[in-house]
Amino acid sequence: MARVLALLGVGVVPADTPVLRADDLGVLRGDGVFETMHVRGGQPWLLDRHLDRMSRSAALLAIPLPDRAALVELAGQACAAWPAADEAALRLVCTRGPEDGGPVTVYATVAPLAPAAVEARHTGVSVATATLAVPAEARPGAPWLLGGAKTLSYAVNMASLRWAAEQGVNEVLWTSADGYALEAPTATLVWLAGGVLYTVPAATTGILAGTTAAYLLEHAGELGMRAAERLVRPAELHSADGVWLASSVRGLTEVRTLDGVALGPSPETERMQKLLGYL
Repeated sequence: MARVLALLGVGVVPADTPVLRADDLGVLRGDGVFETMHVRGGQPWLLDRHLDRMSRSAALLAIPLPDRAALVELAGQACAAWPAADEAALRLVCTRGPEDGGPVTVYATVAPLAPAAVEARHTGVSVATATLAVPAEARPGAPWLLGGAKTLSYAVNMASLRWAAEQGVNEVLWTSADGYALEAPTATLVWLAGGVLYTVPAATTGILAGTTAAYLLEHAGELGMRAAERLVRPAELHSADGVWLASSVRGLTEVRTLDGVALGPSPETERMQKLLGYL
């Protein structure tokens, strides 16, 4: 199956059904929010956490998100039309709607995972750092920068990944103007050092709070690790006991090179992936 499409209040429709008006502000200005979830066993994983984050994003954009029950129903309708045995990606989208002030546009899609995303779980990724040109702790004090919001404005994210490909690497690790590692365009940074599993603090930096990374850190004790948040400079990661990018679709992907410096492989990768249910 190539793709499932479901519309709020309608249910599953043919995948080629037109959804967006030409003047939808999600198209014209990237004015909208979305969440992408891993579908396993016919169900979206961590649905409640993703809906919590979608609500926070919508609040930051002042977009009137439909009530939670309607979004849960929409997600269920889309997933029910997908073969339960096949893993997939569920995307929930809410745009501000048409330019004339009409209602928000809400839909869901379910699609197969890109083969490269699945392969990266096993092969790892090469990463180059690139600056976002803002200090690490600037965004929380500047709400117009939409720190922590997962919006449809992904032009910078995609440009970063195209730049990475031009450099001959798979991924980008964004850094702050004052030299700290932040996040990847579509993933959260996680690293292991001295028995502690770390990620970057979202509350003080304005990075997107990763749902998969949060689950991993919450369950770090099951792996005999402690969990913490802190700022880190890329050079520190060169000597870490493991460095990963965590995302909903790929799961946990090990960073094998960072700015040309070889890292890993870490013996913890497989255990962590199993804990997350991606193996």
